[in-house]
Amino acid sequence: MELNYVSVASEWEEDETFTEQELEIVEALEAEYEFSLTNRTQSSTPLHTPENRPKTRRQLPASFSLSPCQANSRIKYPAMRFGGQILYSRTSVEVEKAAMELLQVLETQKRETGQVVIGFDIEWKPTFKRGVSAGKVAVMQICGDINHCYVMHIIHSGIPPSLQFLLEDSAILKVGVGIGNDAVKIDNDYNVSVKDVEDLSYLANQKLGGDSQRYSLASLTEMLICKELEKPNKIRLGNWEAEFLSKDKLQYAATDAFTSWHLYQVLKSFPYPGRDAAERTSQEVEGV
Repeated sequence: MELNYVSVASEWEEDETFTEQELEIVEALEAEYEFSLTNRTQSSTPLHTPENRPKTRRQLPASFSLSPCQANSRIKYPAMRFGGQILYSRTSVEVEKAAMELLQVLETQKRETGQVVIGFDIEWKPTFKRGVSAGKVAVMQICGDINHCYVMHIIHSGIPPSLQFLLEDSAILKVGVGIGNDAVKIDNDYNVSVKDVEDLSYLANQKLGGDSQRYSLASLTEMLICKELEKPNKIRLGNWEAEFLSKDKLQYAATDAFTSWHLYQVLKSFPYPGRDAAERTSQEVEGV
């Protein structure tokens, strides 16, 4: 399916290159920032986020088995990629219109299925200097099915009323990895409270059993659906506050949101450890 844009970038951004020292600084600053947000989240708003744990290389829990995915770092999986329409909006009028359209779609889903779930993620411009605050949330991406993803360039539009209503609607479940931290940042930057969020890392620990781990979106993608979620630094660490987003950035943003939505569907289909065994035992006792 061809990509469809509400607005099309008039200029392509030049490729951005980073030295190893710059990358190390950014990753250290990101870790410090995430740690501060996690602590603030745990001490204030009871969001569904996992405990803050040291980052380690992710491996399949011993109790988990899902063919054909294997815990083999030598396997090169195909790239995860959103293949539907990307709806890009950047002015307040465009973002308001996109949010209203999305709310209508979600209301239809709610009537048909009784549940509304969206994959949710944000991007902001990184900083390469200690003591300099991270940029405001620049991009918000939302995906609720396999066909459409909305990429909203809110650094230019702000958060208009319909988008605020969507974020604050507790009937709409927002899913993603580290989404509790994202909610705190949005509240800090725009004074908008994102309600009803679920962290996929926390859900994965509940569903997969074994030792609790702090999964990344990329590790869950590899583990659950045998796909590689590519994170090229020139995009991930690029200027998300640019006047327009390039097609590569739009694809990156939409794929992250879609992946969160898709992995939630996968994890939701898994039983909780021990539940099936308990149900079978109960049924056997009743049949005696």
